[in-house]
Amino acid sequence: MRVVIADCPGPPRVLHPATRPDPEPTAGQLRVAVEAAAITFVETLLRAGSAVVPPARFPVILGNGVGGVVDRVGLGVDQAWLGTVVVTATGGTGGYASRALAAVDDVHRVPVRLGLREATALLADGRTAVGLHEAAAPSSGGTVLVTAAAGGVGGLLVQLAKASGARVIALAGSSGKLDHARSLGADATVNYRDPDWPTALRTAAIGGIDVVFDGVGADLTRNLFPLVASGGRYVSHGAAGGSWGPLDDQAAARRGVTLIGLSALGAASSFDLVERALDLAAQNVIRPTIGQTFALEQAAEAHAAIESRNTIGKTLLLP
Repeated sequence: MRVVIADCPGPPRVLHPATRPDPEPTAGQLRVAVEAAAITFVETLLRAGSAVVPPARFPVILGNGVGGVVDRVGLGVDQAWLGTVVVTATGGTGGYASRALAAVDDVHRVPVRLGLREATALLADGRTAVGLHEAAAPSSGGTVLVTAAAGGVGGLLVQLAKASGARVIALAGSSGKLDHARSLGADATVNYRDPDWPTALRTAAIGGIDVVFDGVGADLTRNLFPLVASGGRYVSHGAAGGSWGPLDDQAAARRGVTLIGLSALGAASSFDLVERALDLAAQNVIRPTIGQTFALEQAAEAHAAIESRNTIGKTLLLP
């Protein structure tokens, strides 16, 4: 099979194509002939050896989400899976490949009304967005702020908040990304690369913000947290800015602000969250944005594009 491997941590160029024997599924596993592999921002951090995430064990074939057709099953797995169009997590690694193994309990059938690429794009991002949205529970008539609003998770959060009846403020770093956020339903947009963006945000947030979805962290958090209204929720779900944003538990308690992190996703199973995301997409409540695709052998270029902050929505590899 064709794979992309990183032998050591480093810049995108450490990712290189290689060939390996096709893997054979063991008991409880099946094998997928991969047609699309999702890239997450976390994988760029793992490849780089960033201290923001737990270290990967090198050499490594990255990739924890693929879509394709089941072409082999292991002992104890129903033969009826053969030929089924599926999306699945891979157990953390092994997705940047033309064949991937998965535990049968992790596999989702792709809904008839949903394309394979769209379903693959929803594996990690859909699970995260649906879980965080449910934990924060935006209310109709409230105000929700979404950072990185043109990204894979951010774009879904914009749509989920709008579906809840909330007013949505979108933060992003370019006019093109803000245009995209508006196309997803954002009511107001702020470019955080503009010199006076905090003033523009305060103007947009008159009356306070009920829910912040912060996937950027770092210094952005210092500007956002003071705008959360009493009784509001501040959701920290990423560190795209290079570090997690500083939040004071005691200050939040004094203001009646609930702090929510990625641990909130543990309240529901990952499998169920993906199923809900796929169902919402099949019902046209949400739609993932596949902003760019790359051939499998171009994984290094894909990582470089994501790190440049010029991508929109989800990035997929197509073996």
